[in-house]
Amino acid sequence: MIETLKPRIRLTTVCTAIFLLFWILSSTRHWLLQSNAYDLGLFDQWIWLISKRLPPYSSMEGVHVLADHGALSLYIAAIPYRIFSSVHWLLASQAAALSFTAIPLWWLSEKAGLSRKLCWLACGLWWLQPVVFNVNLFDFHPEVWAMPALAISFWCSRNEKFWLWLLSLFFLLSCRDGLVLIILGIGIEQILRKRWQWGITAIGISFGWLIILNNLLYPFLTKNNSGPKAIGTLFSYLGNSLEEVVINLLTKPNLLIQNVNWLDGIFYLILISISLAPFWKKQSVFALSSGIPLIIVNFLSSEAPQRTLIHHYSLPIAVITVIGAIDGLAINPRQNIPYTKLFWSTLCWVTLAKPWFFAGHYLNRIQYIGVIREVTTEIPKEAKLITTSYLVPHFSHRVKVDFPREGNDLELINDTDILLLNPIDPGWGSTNNIQSDLIEAVKEKEWNCSHIKEELVLCKKPQA
Repeated sequence: MIETLKPRIRLTTVCTAIFLLFWILSSTRHWLLQSNAYDLGLFDQWIWLISKRLPPYSSMEGVHVLADHGALSLYIAAIPYRIFSSVHWLLASQAAALSFTAIPLWWLSEKAGLSRKLCWLACGLWWLQPVVFNVNLFDFHPEVWAMPALAISFWCSRNEKFWLWLLSLFFLLSCRDGLVLIILGIGIEQILRKRWQWGITAIGISFGWLIILNNLLYPFLTKNNSGPKAIGTLFSYLGNSLEEVVINLLTKPNLLIQNVNWLDGIFYLILISISLAPFWKKQSVFALSSGIPLIIVNFLSSEAPQRTLIHHYSLPIAVITVIGAIDGLAINPRQNIPYTKLFWSTLCWVTLAKPWFFAGHYLNRIQYIGVIREVTTEIPKEAKLITTSYLVPHFSHRVKVDFPREGNDLELINDTDILLLNPIDPGWGSTNNIQSDLIEAVKEKEWNCSHIKEELVLCKKPQA
């Protein structure tokens, strides 16, 4: 019994150490003013509003928190905000989810009969996934919380724990609408294994939740009775609604030939498989099949970020590819660690992960850190604020915060108390001209404007 506990205690200790490392890195990036309105500031404001029992409508998006991606789990995240409101709850929870996903992967390795060394190898392969490291630094996204549950769902399936399996699938749904694709894929995997009840159940849950979101929840919460907002963005060449996309996909396949960047898509397939492909065997096909729907959507999407290892869109695929590697190792569960393959995975991490950003890119705003801390005291919590995108997460605990970008009307300043802008470094989505025009507009209205550290401009409405 004691011998059984020892490796699990060691695993928990290593997971905790990696969690702390991940949290320190993401917090440091945030401190260096590299986080953004989309998506850390966006989710932080929503959760803060929920914790204060205020209507959870984003001042940047103008939409209800559930109309974004149907992420019911964000309501749970508001509980610690009631104790102490801090963006670090999100950064810490994301780091923990990414690190501790290794524990259910260990369980899967044990279930596959792998030796202790190979169980550690499986966990190491997860931590060595470039997308895991990169997503930890890419602001915050609630579907990251679902990664341990995704691995647990595979463990439940292989241990015949049907009700716990169902619970894990429902938790996936609570984190993001896009995870219906993973649940659909899990259904496909179960069908391939001829587990008809499990497969039909997963497919039914996937389509059922999509129908509820598309026909009930989203139309109820949006002004224009629209469905999933991602549809029009990801498949703009196929239509602006789920119905249009499906019809055009079936009746106008030529649109795919004309609009899909096939070379980019092939490169994406290489990216998501290159580090773990040497570990896969014939037996890995079943697990890998569960990623097919998500891979197809990312492949066909008109949005390039869907096909990178920097953004979160491919994170569930990383869980699935590691499970495929576990199934490949299970062919010879007592083999020695394949160091050549491990070296290859490590080399892929060195090439595709972005730790070197801390030595260059992430340091380009370090001169503003002290100034921003000082100016924070001059901006009341109740003030309606427009600032640059990279400062939004530092001021998102308020009812109104926004950042200047294309499409923003100058009339926004009529419902604003304070501007804190930097035309020299306007941040994501903005430009020097946009911010300069806003500053000139408020000066004409006789706002009080002052320069802070030359580039930063603070403007206050007189009555503010």
